[in-house]
Amino acid sequence: MTATSTLRTGHVALNVTDIARSLAFYEGLLGFELLAEGKEDGRRHALLGREGRLAIALWEQAEDGYAPARAGLHHLAFQVDTMDEVRVAEAELAAGGIEFAYDGVVAHGEGTASGGIFFHDPDGTRLEIYAATGAETAPAPHATAPTCGFF
Repeated sequence: MTATSTLRTGHVALNVTDIARSLAFYEGLLGFELLAEGKEDGRRHALLGREGRLAIALWEQAEDGYAPARAGLHHLAFQVDTMDEVRVAEAELAAGGIEFAYDGVVAHGEGTASGGIFFHDPDGTRLEIYAATGAETAPAPHATAPTCGFF
């Protein structure tokens, strides 16, 4: 690979304990569409995306929920264009019974423009929906470190 190569994230794959429960969450609450699904016993998986483009792969092969103290994925962040979109997502998730790590929209750091909401999927995987601007007046739960690092 050369320095001029284009390298970007293609999709994120998550191990889940119950694919039906995870599909209900990612499709029903976050609005992803099911692109493909494998239902073979012991090899269940689902490919989810937006506008036909793969974003998340779910693999039903975990025995336990997310373990934040283990090496691996820290959290998965979804970016939207505006803080209004963050607030709409917050309202929809709250209506779906989702609990948040912080009360309302929080800034990524003291005085920063970016911020969002922080919550967990059914297996405890940490998730974030944020916008790059619009959180200038929102509180920052951690004054000395990025909010997204410690939830």
